[in-house]
Amino acid sequence: MLSLGSSHRYFLYGEPTDMRKSFDGLSGLVRNELGQDPLSGDVFVFVNRRGDRMKLLLWEESGYVIWYKRLEAGTFELGRGGAQSRVIGWHQLVMLLEGIELSSVRKRKRFSRKKRDEIGP
Repeated sequence: MLSLGSSHRYFLYGEPTDMRKSFDGLSGLVRNELGQDPLSGDVFVFVNRRGDRMKLLLWEESGYVIWYKRLEAGTFELGRGGAQSRVIGWHQLVMLLEGIELSSVRKRKRFSRKKRDEIGP
């Protein structure tokens, strides 16, 4: 099924990525550079050096899915920042796709229920 949402974890890769890489190349980056399991169901986000292309890699039940976006004008915020990757949320991914710089966004405090696994016995 073709769907992304807040139930996924998103990892923004911190280095520019060669967009010629496809399923095997990107899953190799996930395994070898990030030390993550590409079959985990998490979404891995890659941006090229110029910042005008983005790929998202996801393993679904029966195989890999790649979403690929090329901008006709403008750039995506690059995932650089010292770390090899950082976890971003669904809303942050949407902001990246819309051209909003994550570093300039300030989130206001909101109520949030704790998940069951965060609540002690």
